[in-house]
Amino acid sequence: MFRKTISFTAILFVFNIFYMSAKQLDTVNLDSAVVDSLSVKNWKLKSLHSLNGTQSSFVNWNSGGRNNISLNATISASANYNKDRWNWSNDLSLAFGGIKYLDESELLTLQKTDDKIDLSSKLGIRISKKHLISLNAGFKTQFADGFTYPNDSIAVSKFMAPGYLSLALGSDYIKDANFSIFGSPFAAKTTFVLDDSLSQIGAFGVENGERIRHEFGAFVKLKWNVELMKNIEMKSKLELFSNYLNNPQNIDVNAEVVFVFRVNSLFSATAQWNLVYDDDIQIRDKNGNVGPRTQFKSVLGIGISYKLEN
Repeated sequence: MFRKTISFTAILFVFNIFYMSAKQLDTVNLDSAVVDSLSVKNWKLKSLHSLNGTQSSFVNWNSGGRNNISLNATISASANYNKDRWNWSNDLSLAFGGIKYLDESELLTLQKTDDKIDLSSKLGIRISKKHLISLNAGFKTQFADGFTYPNDSIAVSKFMAPGYLSLALGSDYIKDANFSIFGSPFAAKTTFVLDDSLSQIGAFGVENGERIRHEFGAFVKLKWNVELMKNIEMKSKLELFSNYLNNPQNIDVNAEVVFVFRVNSLFSATAQWNLVYDDDIQIRDKNGNVGPRTQFKSVLGIGISYKLEN
């Protein structure tokens, strides 16, 4: 109860500071900004849709192998508003993929290879050319049940188990559209485990039988996108969170690096790496030992993609 009270008070404090900052703007300018925001010309819109796949079949293949087909679909979209003293950036990242083995005994078996729902929004008031006071919100979860193969009878994760909601007020440095650093000493993080079986075992840091866990601490987010050379683009993101209420020295890490190699306007290849560390997540290794561990994911694909932007 004490931690929930602190977290709730912190959220109210964050909103109060942001509200008082917004009041400093001239009312006429604020009304003008609201009207102008309705015009598409003041928004920079971008989205990338891709579908990657592989198919493998073997007949009397001496080296071995299993017939399979795999598909991975992703959507990456952004909507950014930047006018006068206001900056509002929104990012959406969706991914889902799976591999299906075509053996007669496992014709219907589908193993998930990628699954992500990641939404973030940041509203800032400019105090200088490149510095802002910003309110950052984020939400993360997944679409489908996750399993640790070959044990595919017990789900280790589900939609909103876990789900993460974060809210932070802090200082934002935006060099340009491709580089920004956000830092906040006032950040609230809520973990949801809305599944009875997972909440009963205290998965993802919640107390046994509880569905929600609140944390309050410091948050840093760095974004860096760059065109390395013609038709080769890199996108990267790093998020760090320290919980003031429990082991602040154990910093949660969420890092992502994506390379996009464009063949032409329709075909492309991608290479993606993700690194996650959260000492509240207990992971069992192959020897049966349970504890916090560094998580790493690598996804490589080639297929069709389509980019939309104004």
